[in-house]
Amino acid sequence: QVQLVESGGGLVQAGGSLALSCAASGSSFSINAMGWYRQAPGKQRELVARITRGGTTSYADSVKGRFTISRDNAKNTVFLQMNNLKPEDTAVYYCNADVIVYSGTLSIPRASWGQGTQVTVSS
Repeated sequence: QVQLVESGGGLVQAGGSLALSCAASGSSFSINAMGWYRQAPGKQRELVARITRGGTTSYADSVKGRFTISRDNAKNTVFLQMNNLKPEDTAVYYCNADVIVYSGTLSIPRASWGQGTQVTVSS
């Protein structure tokens, strides 16, 4: 089992900044891509940003230039720096990882999710 634990959400005024982090823990696993998704009330979960193990990043158009994703492979941790936050960024933010779990001779791909952290941006 691989667990993802997020931290760093909270309440901030428009124009402010927040930093999220997500750490993976478990045994006998490796992580390929990691990412952040968000889900606002009444809306579908959407991709915010993604980063490969090699550091290639991609962003939703709505956050380009404001959010930065990074990772520490040695610590199995992914970060999301959010600047110039807007009220429409309000959502529950979820960490995601493409995990390979090793069991004997098997390599089992799994999509792992964190429990979510609330980000609220007031106008």
